[in-house]
Amino acid sequence: MLGIPHLYCGFSWKFRSIDAKINTMYVKRLTPIEAELRKKSVLLIGPRRTGKSAFIRNQLRVDRVYDLLKADVFQALSARPSLIRESLQPKDKLIVIDEVQRLPNVLDEIHSMIEERKIRFLLTGSSARKLRRTHTSLMAGRVRVMHLHPFCFPELCELMGGNVDLGKIVATGCLPPVAIARTEPNGDSEAWRELKDYGGDYLHHEILAEAVVRKIEAFSRFLPVAARMNGELINFEAIASDSQVPARTIREYYSILQDTLLGRTLEPLRLKGKNSRKATATAKFYFFDCGITNALLGRRSVAVDSTEFGILFETWIHNEIRAYIDYVVHGDAELQFWRHPNGDEVDLVVNGEIAIEVKATRNVNERHIGGLLALSRLKKMRKLFVVSRDPNRRQLSGVELLSWQDFAESLWRGEIF
Repeated sequence: MLGIPHLYCGFSWKFRSIDAKINTMYVKRLTPIEAELRKKSVLLIGPRRTGKSAFIRNQLRVDRVYDLLKADVFQALSARPSLIRESLQPKDKLIVIDEVQRLPNVLDEIHSMIEERKIRFLLTGSSARKLRRTHTSLMAGRVRVMHLHPFCFPELCELMGGNVDLGKIVATGCLPPVAIARTEPNGDSEAWRELKDYGGDYLHHEILAEAVVRKIEAFSRFLPVAARMNGELINFEAIASDSQVPARTIREYYSILQDTLLGRTLEPLRLKGKNSRKATATAKFYFFDCGITNALLGRRSVAVDSTEFGILFETWIHNEIRAYIDYVVHGDAELQFWRHPNGDEVDLVVNGEIAIEVKATRNVNERHIGGLLALSRLKKMRKLFVVSRDPNRRQLSGVELLSWQDFAESLWRGEIF
């Protein structure tokens, strides 16, 4: 497991502390950043509200923190980046620059200090867009790029005492402030208010502040259309029509969503040889959190047996695997999907050899495994899984059927890949 504890519902290892600033229970994050910081500097990127600041307060011993969201800190460093160097004390070993994408020029000073003084930096950001364009040399070897996700399954288990609610995950997602939010007696939801505010906060801080689009109104029209297409094949022309934006602009907007960490594209598996031209070549896009997807659509509830529930369930499994890849195998895994023109499909394929189909049904049968069997006839698969709400773990025609709880526990125990 490469340094990550084997955590799952029912585990005995626990870490909880009180975060006085927000007066909530803090759950230790599984990201292996602490171990990496003992070796080199780290750029920690993750969407807003995934808990980067709480992680720093609760899990790291740092010597200095420069928060670039604070106006006085931003103004001082933008006028004089050398202040970081000039303020150093001999005892200083680990320095945090929070929201570093707001001031990319400070990275030149950081680069020099890493080279000359062997200081370790933790740089955090909610967008990699400017950093990739202006400081690729710093990212290439001198700073390790790592990700922080919303709460993953073991963290939710710790927060909820093992009683993880799939319905809540699908409806409101896994962002830490949303996961700990209360549902009030009058039916109003603190979680929903958090999610609704996120859209405005994102538009203001990530889009307007970085000036990455010319017309924020057009991008605002695009966001709910993209949320409605979450988990589907990207159809640029259809999305352009619904958003009233040119198709070439839609391509740029999806790039912005990825750079500002709102989601990731999932590329199709391309088979070799005689089967190479039969599968689709169009990518899918998944938002990073189910709750944010619902908030962009103004959708406050999701019926269990609806099509929307199934797509959001698939979105959560996709994002859970992404978190596992980033935290445990350090990005050393390829995630794809497969679709044949005849309609056969497999939701997720790991490293071209582990096929995973996600179904919201409570009763898996032969018709749910057709895509897996079709793919396995075209390409040898090492493992085949169906993940569902069916509680009965069993095998069917060589396919392992797992409930979503069993799959999540097996994933984090390193038993899937």
